[in-house]
Amino acid sequence: MTTPSHSIRSQGNNTFAFTAMTSLSFIWGFITALNDILIPHLKAAFDLNYTQAMLVQFCFFGAYFIVSPVAGKLIGKVGYLKGIIVGLLTIATGCSLFYPAAEVGVYWVFLLGLFVLASGITVLQVSANPYVASLGAERTAASRLNLAQAINSLGHTLGPLFGAALIFGALQTDAINAKSVQLPYLLIAGTVILVAISFKFLHLPTIASISTIDEEHERASGSIWQQPGLLLGALAIFLYVGAEVSIGSFLVNYFAESHIAGLNESQAGKMVAYYWGAAMIGRFVGAYLMRIVKPSYVLACNGVIAMLLLATTMSSTGSVAMWSVIAVGFFNSIMFPTIFTLAIRGLGPLTSKGSGLLCQAIVGGAILPLVQGYMADVTSVQTSFIVPACAYLYILGYALYSAKWRPAIMQKEPVKGVEI
Repeated sequence: MTTPSHSIRSQGNNTFAFTAMTSLSFIWGFITALNDILIPHLKAAFDLNYTQAMLVQFCFFGAYFIVSPVAGKLIGKVGYLKGIIVGLLTIATGCSLFYPAAEVGVYWVFLLGLFVLASGITVLQVSANPYVASLGAERTAASRLNLAQAINSLGHTLGPLFGAALIFGALQTDAINAKSVQLPYLLIAGTVILVAISFKFLHLPTIASISTIDEEHERASGSIWQQPGLLLGALAIFLYVGAEVSIGSFLVNYFAESHIAGLNESQAGKMVAYYWGAAMIGRFVGAYLMRIVKPSYVLACNGVIAMLLLATTMSSTGSVAMWSVIAVGFFNSIMFPTIFTLAIRGLGPLTSKGSGLLCQAIVGGAILPLVQGYMADVTSVQTSFIVPACAYLYILGYALYSAKWRPAIMQKEPVKGVEI
């Protein structure tokens, strides 16, 4: 008896596979959150304005848009396990580039390293998210992805603490150059190489791949560009990632302002951990809540509250302004996995291509920080939070749309799984 498309044939190994994939979520969450510490560090070291500093996120998340199609083809040819190993080794290469970048003291070399690093993360995301979604029933896919994202948020929470201790600790005595990034990123490179070696010896369950579907079956299913739910979901991913990244990117500088908290950079860097820690807690809560409440309704509620919290931080000062923006992290928590699963539901054999499009939409993390950076340069950091607030308004609309929308494509025949 064959298994449905994107289901797992070795059901007894699902727990092991889920654990392995969530370890990757931790890694890319940890590294991504370090950008929130890296941005103010490089801004000070190279005397950048906010728009220039946000090129860190532009290069990092721009890789998702450029590399996602390549990653999908790579995984289709070499399989998920080898693709993961390639992704991990690419991350290690990008981290290693930080050493020569700091030695020569050239900003664009840092940006190159970030692009290479993010390219490796992209390969991991293109494979891991649909894989986790396939480890069980479709109706609980959002819950599983929220659990995986909770581990991702643990990495996001610990990353700023790691960066504040090793990067800002050195910055206080060596503010002119960027050499304090060398040790932390070399440590990450070494760790990721060890993880890649361990994955070489893992035997993960099988998962159906788009490459196993014959051309006639795929053509009969239509095109991803004919799926309105997917396309609107891709825009929601674009805006969500952009909003989340924009907020995190400005927190250190925002908390350093005298009318907000007046913290030094090391203290402010540690406070960023609360933003990502709130997201981690929210994902555990969301994973349970969405088993009893329709995911689209939870998404709509979180969108409304996120907008209200940003309105509060823009219109207040002191601890109210600081904690209201930190609290946005809790309501960000379930957005990515929920939007992802709502967007790909019912795509059948087009799920892999739909997943690739959604991963490309992560490029919102490159664009919205630049927009908010420009707003901060021409107005103020506090006023610039209007940019992510507008993004949450669209997400609210998408959630309400998804509550009524039904997928046009439903898979009509089972597809055999393939070995990873």
